Amino acid sequence: MILLVYTSTADKDLIKKLGCREYSYRFVIREFMPLLQEFGKVIDISHPEKEVDVIYSSYLAQGEQCLFLCFMPPGKTPIRLRCPTIPVFAWEYDILPSEPFRGRPRNDWTRVLARLGTAITHSSFVVESTKDLLGQNFPIASIPAPLWDRMQHPRDTPINPPCLTLQGLIIDSRKIELSSYTRTALKATPAHEMHVLAEPATEAVTIALEGIVYTAIFNPHDGRKNWRIMISAFCEALRNKDDATLLIKLTHHDANQVLPAMLQQIYQMGQLKCRVLLIHAYLSDKTYGELISCTTYTLNTSHGEGQCLPLMEYMSSGIPAVAPRHTSMLDYIDDHCAFVVESSAEISCWPHDPRQVFRTLRQRIHHDSLVNAFRTSYYVAKYEPGTYGYMSQSARQSLKRYCSMDVARSRFRQLLSARLAKPTMEIA
Repeated sequence: MILLVYTSTADKDLIKKLGCREYSYRFVIREFMPLLQEFGKVIDISHPEKEVDVIYSSYLAQGEQCLFLCFMPPGKTPIRLRCPTIPVFAWEYDILPSEPFRGRPRNDWTRVLARLGTAITHSSFVVESTKDLLGQNFPIASIPAPLWDRMQHPRDTPINPPCLTLQGLIIDSRKIELSSYTRTALKATPAHEMHVLAEPATEAVTIALEGIVYTAIFNPHDGRKNWRIMISAFCEALRNKDDATLLIKLTHHDANQVLPAMLQQIYQMGQLKCRVLLIHAYLSDKTYGELISCTTYTLNTSHGEGQCLPLMEYMSSGIPAVAPRHTSMLDYIDDHCAFVVESSAEISCWPHDPRQVFRTLRQRIHHDSLVNAFRTSYYVAKYEPGTYGYMSQSARQSLKRYCSMDVARSRFRQLLSARLAKPTMEIA
């Protein structure tokens, strides 16, 4: 059969669009590609409204089945195509958008999903919330990006002592004058003159990463990632541990706008023996593998996750987590593979709703619980190797159950059969 795939960020444009709207769907397509290729010929399209039905009609005339997988939010998925269409989307709030705000019926995702008749998401959390609105018989499957198998490939022997070699912007809390980023200093600096007192390295730089390393990877402009509590809790918990490092890898094509605020947050924590590294650089597959090898714990403090690819990659590689257990992480975070950070529901808005009215819930991270998770995880990594080894294996097995190719293959085959058994919906 023929599988058409689309998202708004073209593969060739991904690096320069890191952090832009819907950019992460391109990473999801990359992970899905080996799975889709098992089921048929995959065609990556650029303009759905112009291309999909032309391709569909051509292959239909040849007796070929054709399906369109749109890796976009339902509100941006085409609904008037002749080709059977399945939206593939991530979501991290307890209620789907269900109002036609701004006078646009498509902003009511339940209307779009009901019309298309099938959907793929990445967590049981969203499956349940969708069925609460559309009925228990609505055909929606949780198929996380099947990356577990890719992360099982043998890695080179870790460098001893562990280190990371890369080219880009590297900010080390031990080497920068943080007093330049006080609240007073930042207020006195015109916005157009604000800059970081460090320039991207023009040549490769090697960073030593000895000790206990917590690694977090996120877009700093995404408020859901909740980086302020991450920095403050780490510094409070481990301020006197000179072998503790918080490494934050920033995924955005231009992180400079938020870096001063992150440095201000570090400055406010006072005198520190622990270390905070901010890295803004593109990492090759080899360097990314080295970073995983240097990492003791993968870290997440978000208000909600649709699936969280970096967390999944690290845990698939056997790196235990410090993370909350909510939204998509309910499917793979537990006390066996992570130091679970407590959270509780608080009122919130759908992020794309310009009215910013309270219609949903997100998860508030408990600061004291996060501080305790840092302290306990540090102790385990340093003094309880048996416990750490057990958690490492548990992380690998938990993610195997969540995002292995075997799991994805079975669920996709079942959903595919159900969708292709339906007649093509007539255009209203």
